Amino acid sequence: MITRRTFAIGAGAATAATLFDARLGIGELAHARSSLPIPALIDAASQGNVVKLRVSAGRHEFYKGKPTLTYGYSAPVLGPVLRLQRGARVQMIVENALDRPTTVHWHGLLVPGECDGGPQQLIDPGAIWRPTLAIDQRPATLWYHPHPHHDTARQTYMGLAGLIIVDDGSAPRLGLPHDYGVDDLPIIIQDRSFGADGSLEYDAGELGIVYGARGDTIIVNGAIAPVARVPAGWVRLRLLNGANAQNFELRFRDQREFHVIASDGGYLSQPVAVSQLRISPAERFEVLVDFSDKKPVVLETGPDKVMGIFGAIALSGTDDYAPVMRFEPVASRGAVRHLPRQLPEPEAVNPAAAVQRRQFVLDNGICGSRMSMSGHADMPALIGINGRVHDPARIDVETRLGTTEIWEIVSVGMPHPFHVHGALFRVLSLNDAPPPAHLAGWKDVVLVEDKAELLVNFTRPATREHPFMYHCHILEHEDAGMMGQYSCS
Repeated sequence: MITRRTFAIGAGAATAATLFDARLGIGELAHARSSLPIPALIDAASQGNVVKLRVSAGRHEFYKGKPTLTYGYSAPVLGPVLRLQRGARVQMIVENALDRPTTVHWHGLLVPGECDGGPQQLIDPGAIWRPTLAIDQRPATLWYHPHPHHDTARQTYMGLAGLIIVDDGSAPRLGLPHDYGVDDLPIIIQDRSFGADGSLEYDAGELGIVYGARGDTIIVNGAIAPVARVPAGWVRLRLLNGANAQNFELRFRDQREFHVIASDGGYLSQPVAVSQLRISPAERFEVLVDFSDKKPVVLETGPDKVMGIFGAIALSGTDDYAPVMRFEPVASRGAVRHLPRQLPEPEAVNPAAAVQRRQFVLDNGICGSRMSMSGHADMPALIGINGRVHDPARIDVETRLGTTEIWEIVSVGMPHPFHVHGALFRVLSLNDAPPPAHLAGWKDVVLVEDKAELLVNFTRPATREHPFMYHCHILEHEDAGMMGQYSCS
């Protein structure tokens, strides 16, 4: 069934593709070409391990001459990249200058429930939150974003997102690119829809709730179709899917091979060669790309096939791939010339040692009724998880600190990216088959198309007053109640 919304998505993607080709020097808009914005880097160690963030509204020009109302962390849109050293204790000072409550969730950071920034830890307008984060995990690319129940999706869509780098100083020894903003690039990929005046258009209607809000324009680090000039050697891309709902099917237009070196929870045991990479909402991958041939190349995304027609954002060109950004290699004496053969081995796991097996059924079937929620009037009644909508007064699961459990996740109706707070997991199987090599490391998000088995490792405490969440990371599903909470003691 083709709807006005799907038609708009396809038309928007074609428009974005035309604009992108113009920026490559084709057509009358060539002068509009923009460089990839690199978020400011806050190295916590250089600031006495005290980091200040101000959550506020701002103005950002996605289109030149059309300033757009946005949200950001100490920036008009998005936020700085936070580099946190393993073994440090970091004092965060978060001020809420918005006109509504928010939270800041340190997605992927292994901290106790009281520091996690879930929906229980609202920061009221004008208030300041001061958690101390003990950094005790392997190097990884994480991120931070809002998590207020019923308003997470809109606040994220407005621009609240930023990367976190957990570092232990090992990158030079491993032979990995590590010069931030030069050969080690943050790449936050999102999709957004814009009005004629450049304003962000957020669709919280029935389709937007059921399938997640999906935009008609791809943006990277807050820019449309940017260009990154990179050293003519191996370059490290820290990829984050920061979209509300869209899966991206990434590849390079010239079909060049690239290598996945890390997923959500840190390094794989060795680089994994791929020519295409699916990345679902909230997932992160670190990849190495060889630009030593000095040939410019476009990174593009294909149709979100697991979402059917609702992946029509990628409709552009003859092969249904839409441009994301362009890379232009330049000569550099300091370029990394070799691909590392070995990386730090992830800890071994033993599924037989799991103390519990649980099943979680994610179902977004429409019941035909309506329920009213703050910020979502006449919302379709989403069944949620195991037939129950999220209740902040209910603890759904109680786990034991220092144990592992096998969680079987079943998706009904459509695929769901499943996320667990406060813990990492290993994917034991996807649809009864072993996971592909690039999904074999530690993760905190996995796209469940039908069924997945996860070995979840509980290493951080969470009280009943400050529990951890588990939920679908299609943000509209999360807001609608496809979320549960667990304690760990």
